[in-house]
Amino acid sequence: MAHIHEKIDFTVAIFVVHQDRVLVIHHRKLNKWLPLGGHIELDEDPEIAAVREAREESGLEVELIGERPPTTEPGTRALITPRFLDIHRITDTHEHIGMIYWARPKKGTLTLATDEHHDIRWCSAAELDQLQPPMANAVKWYCLKALAEIA
Repeated sequence: MAHIHEKIDFTVAIFVVHQDRVLVIHHRKLNKWLPLGGHIELDEDPEIAAVREAREESGLEVELIGERPPTTEPGTRALITPRFLDIHRITDTHEHIGMIYWARPKKGTLTLATDEHHDIRWCSAAELDQLQPPMANAVKWYCLKALAEIA
């Protein structure tokens, strides 16, 4: 989706872990290894965006991991809390506020979104160091943290 604001957008990143491996994609446009993710669209909340992006980019239905406060009542829906938040610069004039989720696969067949990515793969902690081009330190930190927390 195109940016919805000229200065800042809200995004989701989904670190999916299964059998001691984390799912990463080699982004075609950015030439970087990243988690699944993308922009939160105007008609979405962060949870819906995370599940949609995971499905679109991997073919997998995922279960987000996190705490949902027991505060849902008429007019209010409690959301699963992202594990982390960050803000990262995209250009000199545009930033993204990222909501970072942990997830597990529920069902589906892993599928490469060829229009967006060169590759998609499950990586162990050791395999993250072998990726080319090398993964950014911040992304690797999140990968390792997700692997450590989702056993």
